Amino acid sequence: MVEQIQLDAVFSALADPTRRAMLRALAQGERSVGELAAPFRMTFAGASKHVKALEKAGLVTRSVHGRTHICRLNAHPMHGALEWLRYYEAFWNTRLDDLERELKADDERKRP
Repeated sequence: MVEQIQLDAVFSALADPTRRAMLRALAQGERSVGELAAPFRMTFAGASKHVKALEKAGLVTRSVHGRTHICRLNAHPMHGALEWLRYYEAFWNTRLDDLERELKADDERKRP
């Protein structure tokens, strides 16, 4: 159950384009909350809400140095999401392979 809650939090965090952009920035290295907010012209409070959602999902860790909040990417929780998606990738690959076989068989039946 804990794994499902974590997976829900990861997908919820990734559902927002602002948070995805923040994660992309953090993949390049640590950033302050202010630096994460800058491209979006949002307040510190607005950016902090996004960072909290990322923290809840375990995708970001935050440390405080004086008045500066420094964020770091923790990509490990994305592994669970990737594994979940891989199951469906295999499912759809099988379905599409079946469809391709049926279409080829149909073409063969239609040839004179």
